[in-house]
Amino acid sequence: MEKPAKIASPKGKLGVLLPGMGAVSTTFMSGVELVRKGKSQPVGSLTQLGTIRLGKRTDGRSPLIKKFVPLADLGDLVFGGWDIFKDNAYQAAAKAGVLNPQDLDKVKPFLSGIKPMKAAFDREYVKKLDGTHVKKGKNKYELALQIKEDIANFKKTSKASRLVTCWCGSTEIFITQHEVHSTPEKFVEAMKNNHPSIAPSMLYAWASVTSGVPFANGAPNLTVDIPAIQKLALDNNVAICGKDFKTGQTLMKTILAPGFKARMLGLEGWYSTNILGNRDGEVLDDPGSFKTKEESKLGALEYILQPQLYPMLYGKIHHKVRINYYPPRGDNKEGWDNIDIFGWLGYPMQIKVDFLCRDSILAAPIVLDLVIFLDLAQRAGFRGIQEWLSFYFKSPMTPAGLYPEHDLFIQTMKLKNTLRWMMGEELITHLGQEYYD
Repeated sequence: MEKPAKIASPKGKLGVLLPGMGAVSTTFMSGVELVRKGKSQPVGSLTQLGTIRLGKRTDGRSPLIKKFVPLADLGDLVFGGWDIFKDNAYQAAAKAGVLNPQDLDKVKPFLSGIKPMKAAFDREYVKKLDGTHVKKGKNKYELALQIKEDIANFKKTSKASRLVTCWCGSTEIFITQHEVHSTPEKFVEAMKNNHPSIAPSMLYAWASVTSGVPFANGAPNLTVDIPAIQKLALDNNVAICGKDFKTGQTLMKTILAPGFKARMLGLEGWYSTNILGNRDGEVLDDPGSFKTKEESKLGALEYILQPQLYPMLYGKIHHKVRINYYPPRGDNKEGWDNIDIFGWLGYPMQIKVDFLCRDSILAAPIVLDLVIFLDLAQRAGFRGIQEWLSFYFKSPMTPAGLYPEHDLFIQTMKLKNTLRWMMGEELITHLGQEYYD
């Protein structure tokens, strides 16, 4: 990809479209408005709080990222979305129970004005939910065209100059790539024939990409991780990224596992279990949806530790992942990890991690950063898979034949070096020899 000759200015409103207006979406929208009103701070957001070093350490140049690259301003964000329930964003946020009533009251008028469009939904793909606020159509292609119409109408009514779509809906049942995903033509034909390998999330992806709207996939569903949508993204000059927001337990794995490998410490086993009681937990209580999530969560360790290169240290890892639906916990997810490592002369050691996290609180700033960065990518003329945004995902997308980077620290360097490259600054290698010449 060529370095952009010019990055278009972020003038006008940036419309944010959210398929799935549940806990994550409403926490994100509430947080943006609280920050805009000066009632809170955007903790966890790289675009809002992060800095980037430029030049030598001795140069003392470390501006805020939002001052270094031309990012959309929070004040320019406008919101819309779809959901299988007709609750407005305030009602949905109150039911989700993530934010306390005092914070929600501060943004009640704002949230109450955000009402979801009817969703494209099929219970065959999310068996634990059954919504009534859903679209009707003779086939999936007709539903996808309705979504395209929604996108066009939202852009017009919101007076947005640009749009970004971010999937914040539920995890769908496990689907593998099929022949119908291979080309845009076969994909359209499959939609018309109601093929079972075309999941609802793919309809949103197709509608967005063919409308020229960047798309981020926050769930482990295939969605945009198929050749047909990737080809359409290239043809329509649209940026895409995914998949599955990296929030709690997998975030810890991508922090700890690189440390073990860096010090050549061996790993015998890693047992992970989660308890959560939100809608995500309910959906994942279905084996089909859990299989999709399990595949996403299991991949990180293998790619980070590279057992093919270090068979003695990582060739026989026992890696288990469990998710348990436990309603009393609500959105306050708990991740337990038992890690069996070994060191010098093979002597065993253990690490225990008990992460009492808040799922949507960790996910909301990810949504914000992805929206802001995808808009930047689009204005810079980038198209197709945006691997530099792997930092935010459990299962980062890459072109066929290229393995993904899961190491959080490599991902951070990739992201910041991409920003330096975009702006014509020298890439940081951390060699450091120049200080000793």
